[in-house]
Amino acid sequence: MQGNICRAWRYPLVSQPFVAEQTDKLSPEEALKLLEKQARHAENILASQPDLEPDLLRFLAEKGAPATRRAVAANPGTCAEANLLLADDQDQDVRKVLASKIGRLFPGLLAEEQKQLRDMAIATLEKLAQDEVTEVRAALAEEIKHHDCVPRPIVQALANDADPAVGLPMIEFSPQMEDEDLIQLVVASRASSILSAIARRKKLSGDVCEAVATTLDIDAVSALLANTDAAIRTKTLDKIISQAAEVAEWHGPLVVRADLSQTAIRRLAGFVGSTMIDDLMARSGLDDSTRNHIKHKLEARKKAEAKADAAMIAALRTGAQTEAFVTAAVESCRKDTVVKALAVLAKTDDATVRRVLDSKSPKSAISLVWRAGLSMRVAFQLQVQVMRLAGNLVIPARRGIDFPLTEEEMHWHLDYFGIK
Repeated sequence: MQGNICRAWRYPLVSQPFVAEQTDKLSPEEALKLLEKQARHAENILASQPDLEPDLLRFLAEKGAPATRRAVAANPGTCAEANLLLADDQDQDVRKVLASKIGRLFPGLLAEEQKQLRDMAIATLEKLAQDEVTEVRAALAEEIKHHDCVPRPIVQALANDADPAVGLPMIEFSPQMEDEDLIQLVVASRASSILSAIARRKKLSGDVCEAVATTLDIDAVSALLANTDAAIRTKTLDKIISQAAEVAEWHGPLVVRADLSQTAIRRLAGFVGSTMIDDLMARSGLDDSTRNHIKHKLEARKKAEAKADAAMIAALRTGAQTEAFVTAAVESCRKDTVVKALAVLAKTDDATVRRVLDSKSPKSAISLVWRAGLSMRVAFQLQVQVMRLAGNLVIPARRGIDFPLTEEEMHWHLDYFGIK
């Protein structure tokens, strides 16, 4: 050990020369404290050296200060034995740093020629996957979610973790989650976040699509319909369409799907808004019967919408209850009507409302809806139905119903667009 330590001093130990001001006035206790501080600094520099001798890194992992042990944990050259030691470190930040590194380097660690080193790498991974601190397990899950070499028991344990920060990355991305695992999750947990994570997976099989669709969970089915890699069977799609008339969130994803049958297109034209019927009319490959059917539905829908819009605008100007009117316009994706309604309610002009919606800023849209005196439910639907924001950009309600921004924040976003 002594020889290795001596060889290690070839590395620079301090970034500045060791100088103690007024050393002649230091008390023994002050001198000792200063020397200990300098020693810790030297340890940290040593711990970050990628080609440091294994036994010295092992010594620092056991005896070093927390900052030193974190540096050893982050060091890609740290030996398997030291990594395993650090997996039980009392400092959760050390274990979190180690989890990120081990997860990132795990495929390479499994390529070690010595079985003992491979076994230590797996043992380290197992310890971190069972860590009592969520942040440690989450850091590990984030790094290994795309790996196809992680032992399945570890994958399954993380996927079934009670904390979404741990389980959801594995559920959505791990290539080792098999159809049986996913279907069991659908059956065992009706949590919308879990179902949606499954629905977003690449190359989703027909069986799993059927299981998700059967739940009729609004967010999960929306994610399933938006997933172009999901192998949704015709009968599964028909089942969704049969329930979609009352679920506005599904209309947009259904209309843009490329695999709609002529029958499905005719059924959709019977209940979606005129803007979406226009989208259906623009599809190529429609037979004459279907095109004529859609044309008649479009004419009827535009007349009905014009009548509803007139009633809504009249109600807005008299200060009558407006939530239901605006919600109907948003759900039907009638942007022009929504613009007029928000302009009246927010006491601004149509052009300003259009600038807000076209900005694709969810916070600005939420602020505008708040200013209009409408609910966060309208703000959420506005983001999804009218602004067509990607799922990762949509801002949901706080506690299910509350606006997620403070009044100060919303005033700031409104001021940006000149809405006082």
